[in-house]
Amino acid sequence: MGSEFGATAESKAQIDLGPVTIWWAVWGCLWTTVVVAGMVYLIINRNMPTLRIRGLGLSLTSIVILHLYWIPTQFGTMLGPVLPGDCGYWLMGTLLPCGMALFHGSNTRFLHVANQQKKFAVDADYLGDSAPVAPPSGLIGRYKRAKYTTKIIFWCAIAMFSQVFLTILMWLISRKYHSSWGIPGTQVTGTPMEILAKQGAGWEWWPSLCMQFFWSWLVAPFVLWKSRSIHDTHGWRIQTIGCAVAGLHATPMWLVGIYVPQMAPVNKVWVPPQWICLSIMIIEIFTVLLPCWEVMRHQNLRQETLDSIARWEVKVKSTGSEEKSVHSESTMVASMISGWKSNSSTTTFNSRDSILTMGALEHVLERNPGPLQEFSALREFSGENIVFLTNVAEWRNKLPEAMKDRAAMGDKSNRDIIRSAFNRALHIYAEFISVRHAEFPVNISHQELKKLEDIFEKPTRLIYGEERECDPTSPFDKFAFDLPSPASADSEKTMQSAMAAPIRDRVQYWGDIPAEFEASIFDAAEASIKYLVLTNTWPKFIKDRRGSIESFDTLKGMEV
Repeated sequence: MGSEFGATAESKAQIDLGPVTIWWAVWGCLWTTVVVAGMVYLIINRNMPTLRIRGLGLSLTSIVILHLYWIPTQFGTMLGPVLPGDCGYWLMGTLLPCGMALFHGSNTRFLHVANQQKKFAVDADYLGDSAPVAPPSGLIGRYKRAKYTTKIIFWCAIAMFSQVFLTILMWLISRKYHSSWGIPGTQVTGTPMEILAKQGAGWEWWPSLCMQFFWSWLVAPFVLWKSRSIHDTHGWRIQTIGCAVAGLHATPMWLVGIYVPQMAPVNKVWVPPQWICLSIMIIEIFTVLLPCWEVMRHQNLRQETLDSIARWEVKVKSTGSEEKSVHSESTMVASMISGWKSNSSTTTFNSRDSILTMGALEHVLERNPGPLQEFSALREFSGENIVFLTNVAEWRNKLPEAMKDRAAMGDKSNRDIIRSAFNRALHIYAEFISVRHAEFPVNISHQELKKLEDIFEKPTRLIYGEERECDPTSPFDKFAFDLPSPASADSEKTMQSAMAAPIRDRVQYWGDIPAEFEASIFDAAEASIKYLVLTNTWPKFIKDRRGSIESFDTLKGMEV
C-alpha cells in the first residue's frame, strides 16, 4: 500500500524527474491553459442565450475549485516522496468535496429551469400566477423569495462547512499526522517513508469518501434520472448526463488504487487520485468546452439566418414580389407556414430564405404562436420571450384611443382607462422584465431596462410586496381589492373565487402614473426580443419542424 501520491516504503525522499513525471507536469500545464482559455471565452460571451440560462457564476466557480485539486495531483508522481504526509489529506478533505458540492449543486439548475419553463408552454396568459400579495416575513420568507442559485449556494455551503469541519476534527483527534496530541493508539511508526505511506489511508479519510459517494452516487444519478425526458437544443442535457456518468468511477477506483496491492505497478505511473482527476477532466470538457462549442454553433446559426434574410431582401428588390415557386427541399417548411391561415391578405412564405424573415416570424406570432411557444419553452428554455411578445401584442391591441394621444392622456375623464392600461403594463414588467421579480427576465439592453425600471419598479414593489409605502391613517390608498360586498348572497363563495384569481385581478395600483408612460413604452424591448427570437429560436424551430414533419397531412392540424 502506498501513499496518496504513490510514495512507498521503498521510495527515496527526493523529487522524481523521470519521463513519466515530466509528462504529467507538462500535461498539467497544457490542460490548465485549455481550461482557462475556455472559461475566458465563456465569460466574454456570457450574455449569449445558451450561456445565460446555465448560471455560469456557480458552475465556473466549482470548476476553479476542482481544478485547484487537479493541478497538484498531476505533479504527484514527481513531488510525492517530498510532500508532507497530510498534503493529500487536506486536498481531498477540502478542495475536492467543496468543488463537488458546488458543481453538483449547480448541475441541478438544469432540472429547475426545465420545470419552471413548462408553465410557459401550457399557459399563454401567464401573468400573475406566481407572485404573492404578501410574501412571508422573517428568515423563512427571505429564503422562499431568494433566487434558485441563492438557495443552492445555501445548501452547498452547509455541506461544505460540514465537510471541512469533519476534516479538521479528524486531523485533530488522530495522531497519524502529529504525535503530540490526539487519540492514543492512532499514531503510525516506522521509517519516514513508511510513515508517509501509512498516512495515505485510514479512517480519517472516511468523511471525504462519504461526501464523494453522496454527490456522485446519489445526487448525480437522481439528476440523471429526472432529466431523462428533457431534450433541449443547448446541449445542456448532454452536459448533465456526461458529468453525472463521469463521477461514478472516481471514488471506487481511488479505493482500489490505495488498498489493492496488485495496483502497485499502476500507481507508479498513475497515482490513485488521478482516477478522480480523470473524472474532473471529463466534467471540465462537458462544462467548459462543450458550452464553448455550443456558443460557436449558435453564432454560426445566427449568421446563417442573417445571410438568409439578406438574400431574401435582395430577391425581393430584384423581383418586386415575395412570391416564389416551391422547391422540393423547402416544400414542407413552406407548407408549415402557409398552413397557418390568415383571415386577411397574407404573404406566401415558400422558400427557406423567406421563412426565416421577420415577417414570417411576426405572421406566426400573430396567427398561431402555440407551437413556437411550446418549442421555445420545452426545448429552448426561453418560453418567456414568446409569452412576453404575445402579452405585449395583446396589451397594445386593447389600448384605448386616449393612450394614442398625449393630450387626451391628461384629461381627467380618461384617468380610469389609462390606469387600467398602466396596471396591465405593470404586470407585464413584473413577470417578464424586472430582475427582482421575474423568474426568467427577458434579455434587453441595460439602457432599456433602466428606462422601464424608472417607470415601473416602484409600483411593482408596492404591488408585489417588497416595498410598502402608505399613510398610517389611510393604509389602503394605493391598493384596490376587487372583492364582493359581505352583504351579497354568495359573498363567501365569491370571495374565495376572487382570492384564488391571479394577482392582477385582485390588486391594482392606485398611485400616481409616471408621465413617461405611453403607448410605445414596450416598443424597444419588444423589438429587441423579436430580434433575439428571430436569430436564435426561430431558425431552430424551423429546422426542428422540417425534420419532424413526415407528410403534409400532419400540417393540417396546425391550421388556425
